[in-house]
Amino acid sequence: MNTLLDLSDRLYLDVADFAHSTPHWFQWLAEVWTEAGLLLFGALFLAGWWRSREGSSRAMALALLAPLATAFGYVVSEALKSLIDEERPCRAVVGAPASLITCPPHGDWSFPSNHSAIAGAAAIALALSWRGIVWLTVPMALLMAFSRVFVGVHYPHDVTVGLLLGGLVALVVMKAAVRPVGALVETARSSRSSAVVWCAGRGPRTHAPSHAEAPRRARHGAY
Repeated sequence: MNTLLDLSDRLYLDVADFAHSTPHWFQWLAEVWTEAGLLLFGALFLAGWWRSREGSSRAMALALLAPLATAFGYVVSEALKSLIDEERPCRAVVGAPASLITCPPHGDWSFPSNHSAIAGAAAIALALSWRGIVWLTVPMALLMAFSRVFVGVHYPHDVTVGLLLGGLVALVVMKAAVRPVGALVETARSSRSSAVVWCAGRGPRTHAPSHAEAPRRARHGAY
């Protein structure tokens, strides 16, 4: 265990030295991405909900569960963080250069990384609810996790565990809750409230028979 932690310390120093060797505009992008990535995940949640309004009840259930599963990932990460009082590397690692952003205060512990847990949970939740988007969400999550080490506020093992923890929690929540939430979506879609139906979506559209098909169906029905 100590060997792994020593390796994490060395990797942190290597990343910190690399960060300080990059241009200021690149450092600024990394600083912005640590927070802007969360906003982009939020925008993807909204887009996933919107595109599912005409999808099946299961598709809408997965779209609604995606942000909820991500929230669960954060809660589990925060609970674990309160049990493991690991100091931030920007204070604990001797000889490390100054972090690119303000080092969080003492008591805002380092392990695991909440940002990485949120990113990992969002990446998996969106991948389960939106086919094909995994090629966007996983790189986003990895970049967000790396950015937390890059700006100097997390160890590599903090973000690695955060990603895995968030992704696992999201997977469990999505798989466990999709059927009951799907039943709720079906109930909402049959509601008399137009607002409820608008939020849940009307589901797949049933196409009326064309003018050419209607007489043909009538003739077949007459025999």
